[in-house]
Amino acid sequence: MTRLTGTEPCGELRRASGHDFRLVPAAILVWTATLLGLLWHWVATVVCGVLGLVAACALIRRRRRRPSTRDPDWRLPVAGTLIVCGVLVASALAFRIAQAQQHPLREHAQRGGEALVSGTVAERPRLVRAAGYAGRPGGAQSVVVPVDLTEAVVGGIPVRSAGRILLIAPFEEWSRLLPGQDVTASGGLAPSRGGELTVAVTYVRGPPESKGPAPGWQRVAESLRAELRTVSSVLPAEPAGLLPGLIVGDTSGLPERVEEEFLDAGMSHLVAVSGSNLAIVCGAVLLTARALRCGPRTAAAIAGVALIGFVVLVGYEPSVLRAGVMGAVGLLALMLGRRGSALPALGAAVCVLVLYDPAMATTMGFALSVAATAGLVLLAPPWSDAMHRRKVPIGVAQALAVPVAAFLATAPLIAGMAGEVSLVSAVANLLAAPVVAPVTVLGVLAVVLAPLWHGGAELLVQVAGPGVGWLILVAREAASVPGAVMPWPAGWWGGLFALGIAALLVLAIRFRAARMGLALTLTGVLIVFVPVQVVTPGWPPPGWTAVACDVGQGDGVVLATSQPGRAVVVDTGPDPAPLGDCLDRLDIERVPMVVLSHLHADHVGGLSSVFDARSVGAVAVGPGRTPSWAWRRVAAEAARHGVPLLELKAGDRLTWPGLRLDVLGPRYSPASSEDDDGSTINNASLVVKAHTGAGRVLLTGDVELLAQGDLLDAGTDLRAEVLKVPHHGSRYSLPPFLGAVRARIALISVGADNNYGHPSPVTMRTLTSGGALVTRTDTAGDVAVVKDGHDIAIVRRGRSP
Repeated sequence: MTRLTGTEPCGELRRASGHDFRLVPAAILVWTATLLGLLWHWVATVVCGVLGLVAACALIRRRRRRPSTRDPDWRLPVAGTLIVCGVLVASALAFRIAQAQQHPLREHAQRGGEALVSGTVAERPRLVRAAGYAGRPGGAQSVVVPVDLTEAVVGGIPVRSAGRILLIAPFEEWSRLLPGQDVTASGGLAPSRGGELTVAVTYVRGPPESKGPAPGWQRVAESLRAELRTVSSVLPAEPAGLLPGLIVGDTSGLPERVEEEFLDAGMSHLVAVSGSNLAIVCGAVLLTARALRCGPRTAAAIAGVALIGFVVLVGYEPSVLRAGVMGAVGLLALMLGRRGSALPALGAAVCVLVLYDPAMATTMGFALSVAATAGLVLLAPPWSDAMHRRKVPIGVAQALAVPVAAFLATAPLIAGMAGEVSLVSAVANLLAAPVVAPVTVLGVLAVVLAPLWHGGAELLVQVAGPGVGWLILVAREAASVPGAVMPWPAGWWGGLFALGIAALLVLAIRFRAARMGLALTLTGVLIVFVPVQVVTPGWPPPGWTAVACDVGQGDGVVLATSQPGRAVVVDTGPDPAPLGDCLDRLDIERVPMVVLSHLHADHVGGLSSVFDARSVGAVAVGPGRTPSWAWRRVAAEAARHGVPLLELKAGDRLTWPGLRLDVLGPRYSPASSEDDDGSTINNASLVVKAHTGAGRVLLTGDVELLAQGDLLDAGTDLRAEVLKVPHHGSRYSLPPFLGAVRARIALISVGADNNYGHPSPVTMRTLTSGGALVTRTDTAGDVAVVKDGHDIAIVRRGRSP
C-alpha cells in the first residue's frame, strides 16, 4: 500500500491508484448547475454557483486552520477551481440560460405563428427518419438544422434577440448545408423541448429563401466526406453505407435495418464518432511519428494537428467536442512533459464544454461519452490488472475489461433515457473490438488519399471491407438473440434502479456479500414484476367502444358499432399481422368501412389484413394522393376485393347503428405531387370525430402544426372525451389545439423503441397538465375505451405477443 504524505501534490484526493480527482468537484458543479438550470430554472444555476463559492471558502478556511506542512494541500487547488467555476456558473452561465428561457420567441412559438428567421448554421444537418416514407436513402424525409439566430420576424414584428433555434426542413434542399452558412427561411413556429437552450422550432416547408457561402475549410471537409462516400461504393450496399458512419459519423446512406441492429446490439456508439475514434487516429499518428524518430513534443504537436483536422472533418457533435477537448488536454500535458491521469483531462473537458455550450449537459450522447470514459479510466485498469495477476494474458484481460466497464458505466443512463437495456452489448462489443481500430485507420487513410489517388483509396476501402462486414454480422447475430433487448422503466427511477444493479455487479466482483445482495434483488424483481406480466384481464372487455391496437410504429383504431362483430377501422398500421391479430382478438367479422387518414405506410401497410376472413364494405381516403406508390397499392387492394374506394372531405357524416363519424378536416386540399414532403402529407390527414356509446373520440391522423392551426382558425368544435394524439405524440402539436379538445383520455399509438423520439415529453406534459389520462400502445398494448356506468374508462390488454 502506498503511504500518502503531505508532500504529495494531491494528498487525500490522489489515491494509491494514481488518479487525480482535483478537477472532479468543479466538473460536478458545472454539470449539476447547468442541468438544474435547464430542467428547472436559471435561478437554480445561480444557487449552485454560490454554493460552489461557499464550499471553496470553507476549504480555504479549513486550510488556514491547519497550516502544518504535513497537511495535504489538495484543498487549495480544489478551492481555486471551485472559485473560478462558481463565478462563471453564477454569472455567465446563469445569464445564458436565463436569456434562453426568457427569449421573446418562446411566447410566439407557444401560439404557433409563422416566422421569417435568419441565422448561421451551427452544426451539420441531422437526418430524421420517418416511418412510412419510401424512396430516400435510409428512409430520411427531413433534416434537423441547428441555427444560431440573428433575427426573426413574426407577424411583421422583428425579434432581434440572439438564440439557438432548430429548423425541421425538407431533406433535399437542406441536407447539403454546412456549418457557418448564413440562411434565411420561413415556416411555422413550435415550442422547443424542455431542458435545452433551443428557444423555438421552425417547421420549414420549402428551400432556404437565401443562403450564404460556407467557410472554405468546411467546404474542404464536406468534399472529403463526399469522396469517402464515393470510394465506399465499391463495397456491397450495407458495408458501403456503414463505413462512412464508422469513420466520420455520416449515416446518410446507412440502411435502416443495419442501424436498428447496431442499436439493439449496443453497438450504435460505433457510428457516433467519439473518443475511441480520436484515440485511434491520434494513437496511430503518435506511433508513426515516433517510428520516424520524432521527439515526444514534436509527435504530440503532429497528433494535435491531426486531432484538429479530424474534428473539423467529422463536425461539431457533442461527443466529438468532448473527446477533442480531452485529447487536446492530454496532448498538451505530453508536450509539457507531464503524464497526468486521464481523469483531470475528463474533468477539464466537462467544465470547458458545458460552459461553452450548456445544451450539452442534457444530451444523451454527451452523458454516455463522459460515463464511458470514466468507466474506462476508473474500472477497466484495475479489472485488467486483477485478471493479469490471475495469469490471464494482458491483451486478453484488457479486451475483456474494457467492454464490460463501458457497459456497466453507460447501462444506467441508457436504461433511464431509452427505457431498455441491451443484454448482449458487452459480448457484441468484445467481438467487434479487434476490427474497429484497423477499419478506422484504413478509412481515415482512404479519406486522405481519395483526392490524390482515387484508385488507391478504393483499394484501402476494399481491404477494410471484411472488417466492416464482420461488424454487421456481429450486430445482426447479437440483435437476433431472443431477449437481446430487455425493457426497463424509463426516467429517473429506472436509471437509479439500473445504477444500483450496476453498483451491485461491480461490488459482486470482489465481495461475497454483494453477490448475495444481487441474488436477493433479482429474486425480488422476479417476484414483483413477473406476476404483473402474466396476469392480464380478459379480452375483449365487455362494453368496449374503441380500441387502439398495438400495431407498432403506426396507427390502427377499431370503432365498435352496436351490432356484435361489426366495427369501423381507422388506419391499419405498417404491417398486416398486428392489425389482423387485433381484429381477431376483438372477434370482428364485418367491417362496414376502412378509413385511411393519409397514405403513409404506417397507416396503410396493414390494409390487406382487414380483408382476411372478413367482409369489408368500402375503403375511404382523404384528398391526398401521395406517395403515389401507396395510393396505387390502396386502389389495387380495393379493386382486387371489389369494394368501392371513396373520398371523404370536411363536412361529411357517416352513420351506423351505435356509431357516427363527422369529418372535420382537412380544411384544404394539398397539391398532389411526388415532391410533397412528409409534413405536407401529414397535414392532409383526415380528422374525424367519432360519436360512440362511451362518448366522443377525436381521431387526428398525423396532423401537424399547419393543419392544427387551420382547424383552430376555422373555429372547429374539437371537444372530445377521448383524443387519439396526433402523429404518435410528436412534439409538433400546438398546445392550444390539445387544449381545445379537453380530452379526459389521450391515446398514443406508438412503436416500442422507435427512432423518432415519439412520444415527445413536451406533448406528454401538455396533455397531463390539461388533466388527460395518457396511455401508450408501446407500453400498454391494445387499449380499449369502455363505458363504465355513467363514466368512461380504459382497459389495457398488455403488450401483444
